[in-house]
Amino acid sequence: MTLEQRIRRLEDREEIRELVARYGIVIDDRVIDGIADCFTVDGAFRSRDGVLDARGREAVVAQFHGRFAVLGPSNHFTHDQIIEFDPEDPDRATGLVTSHAEVVRHGEAMWTALRYEDEYRREDGRWRFADRLLSFLYYVRVEEYASAMAGRERMRAYAEPAEADFPEKLPSWKRYYGE
Repeated sequence: MTLEQRIRRLEDREEIRELVARYGIVIDDRVIDGIADCFTVDGAFRSRDGVLDARGREAVVAQFHGRFAVLGPSNHFTHDQIIEFDPEDPDRATGLVTSHAEVVRHGEAMWTALRYEDEYRREDGRWRFADRLLSFLYYVRVEEYASAMAGRERMRAYAEPAEADFPEKLPSWKRYYGE
């Protein structure tokens, strides 16, 4: 890579990090135009459990309207992020983001630990989400946190508890434990 290409790569990496940070802020602040601006025109927002599955910017925004109908205040914060650029296309990248959120859902305070598996694409000169796949380590009422972590049914955002998306379902986890 030339020096110019290396600098561009660093700038791209920082723009993607800012996209991820901005996403959390516009979600928490309910900035609908900001949510739309985070996604490509054909962008998708999905969850591993299949509950969320919106494709296309307008559908993504509509899906968030539905989520906000049951959510009160929220605080999303990201931790680590791995970004890998497509060696064949400088306008594409993938990433894994680890995150937590404090939310009020149906009037109850809840904590969630989550991961986003992202596909990023530069569209109209800006990096945006082309696909965002959400998975959960847990989504529990604050008072249930300690007891929930000891079991597999750590998804408690819905009517019935369900198994968490990770780590037990990961191929690496299964190999390690001989499952």
